[in-house]
Amino acid sequence: MAEDTVYNRIAMLRAERGITRRQLAEALGVHYQTVGYLERGEYSPSLFLALAIAEHFEVPVEVVFSRRPFPRLGSGE
Repeated sequence: MAEDTVYNRIAMLRAERGITRRQLAEALGVHYQTVGYLERGEYSPSLFLALAIAEHFEVPVEVVFSRRPFPRLGSGE
């Protein structure tokens, strides 16, 4: 694991709510490709963007982002 890796649940949160990458990008004021980069972990968001994403999904920022991999759904962790 790289020390500077930031894991996220953006794709899962989008899927739960039926939101496309483009719709999320428009709501956040970023390019839709940025959402893809974020989801794949190819880009770490600024603190401002991370907070905006959490606010958009109405969850605490730690629900969306973590420095450790999230447990797999159904793993019981």
